Amino acid sequence: MKLSDIADNAGSRKKRMRVGRGIGSGKGKQSGRGGKGQTARSGVRIKGFEGGQMPMHRRLPKRGFNNIFRVEFAEINLDRLQEAVDAKKIDAGSVVNVEALVKGGVLRRPKGGLRLLGRGELKSKLNIEVHGATKTAIAAVEKAGGSVKILAPAKEEGEAA
Repeated sequence: MKLSDIADNAGSRKKRMRVGRGIGSGKGKQSGRGGKGQTARSGVRIKGFEGGQMPMHRRLPKRGFNNIFRVEFAEINLDRLQEAVDAKKIDAGSVVNVEALVKGGVLRRPKGGLRLLGRGELKSKLNIEVHGATKTAIAAVEKAGGSVKILAPAKEEGEAA
């Protein structure tokens, strides 16, 4: 094989369409943009415009709201905790909390706290500190010989005590 023999696969490179270059090119006159008017111009095309009729997005009622005070929790299930103990990412002898899980690479970020969920089975005896836990999760941890301490949510600055 010579350097001059190397070529692209057939059809791998496509030439761009040159528009507005005469009627014989197939993309002359309006250049594939249809007729005249707003849609033929660049930049201006109103999405959701219905010819003056009240658009669908304004006919339908508004629903719901976003709670700006909502606290997002990092969640972890019992089976993920057991996997982390087995992989030696967290120390079963020390207290398992958000900081320990982030440091061990089990969680990416602490968020507003940690919530323990009850999926899976726990075999290790763990002392866990979380901001919330389900009843099944607490029962499973205590069955394995560990304990769950529920921490109070962190108070915001300027909040009345």
